[in-house]
Amino acid sequence: MARYLMHVRTPKSPAEAFAYMADLNNFAKWDPGVDRVVQVKGEGGGPGAAFDVDVKTFGRSLTLRYDTITYDAPTTVVAFAESSLLTSRDTITVKADDAGSGSIVTYDAVLKLKGPLVLADALLRRSFNKIGDRAGVGLVAALAGERVPETAR
Repeated sequence: MARYLMHVRTPKSPAEAFAYMADLNNFAKWDPGVDRVVQVKGEGGGPGAAFDVDVKTFGRSLTLRYDTITYDAPTTVVAFAESSLLTSRDTITVKADDAGSGSIVTYDAVLKLKGPLVLADALLRRSFNKIGDRAGVGLVAALAGERVPETAR
């Protein structure tokens, strides 16, 4: 299992930050590992929304269908994708920032390989952290915020 966890302090209100993050169409704007996003169900973020997300992986593109499985505005959204190779669960939580008028966005992505591919789990963890770090830079910029450590939440 590979996991990438980060927290971003943003001047955006919890409602504004949540709306931006819950709409997976925005992933292509801040994550350089995403080639494109096509919404296949719903309109923007919301209960039951689904998105085909084309991700760059090992020199090729892989399309993952992300279904919004939890939508609790303005605090939590969970998107889940499953293919024959892996599962991916992105959990986004937003809370008011106690230190200011904005919010803290937590992005928690978990990737699990399936079948015999689990043998490559250590390699996946290392590469997923590098991919996550690049996405993290984009997310901080998109939210006009700053990355904060777990203890600052």
